[in-house]
Amino acid sequence: MPDLATLEVFSLAALALLIVPGPAVMYIVTRSAHQGRRAGLASALGVQIGTLVHVVAAAIGLSALVLSSAVAFTVVKWAGAAYLVYLGLRTLLARSEAFAVVTPEPRPLARIFWQGALVNVLNPKTALFFFAFLPQFVRPERGPVAPQVLVLGALFALLATCTDSTYALLAGTLGDKLRERRAFARRQKYVTGGVYVALGVGTALTERTP
Repeated sequence: MPDLATLEVFSLAALALLIVPGPAVMYIVTRSAHQGRRAGLASALGVQIGTLVHVVAAAIGLSALVLSSAVAFTVVKWAGAAYLVYLGLRTLLARSEAFAVVTPEPRPLARIFWQGALVNVLNPKTALFFFAFLPQFVRPERGPVAPQVLVLGALFALLATCTDSTYALLAGTLGDKLRERRAFARRQKYVTGGVYVALGVGTALTERTP
């Protein structure tokens, strides 16, 4: 187990990274602004399930395997990029009338939750991040490495849930106000779809070297 001092330093470092919006936060914010706070919170929880998958993979060495194998890394990278681009194109091609409403069309929260998890699982940048970040706080003299990675990763996911949920609530509140404006409603699908496509392109451009 990591000692208390290590956990404190790790928490501060993790929070410093988490408060800066990254691709996952942009995904959550887009969901929340488009479909409301509940959808944003469901996405945030789903993303962190994906985070835990990467944490477990890092603990048992799968992340290192993917990062060391060009074929495995490429498969994960392009699968994640294709899924994000698909979400973006589906949004861009949706009828404009679907966006020109004050209250967003309800969507099954379970589907939104699992979409968030899938987006993060298929994001090689997450594997790269944990492969580079977590080992800095592992202390071999404290015992086996795998349990330490699991503890640190679970703590990171907990902190990320707090920060991502805050972003989701803020974006959902702002989205409620903006949806009342017809001009924004007409353009909303282009903003939402554009963000998804941009995230997909960013995933596709991820390099294998950490």
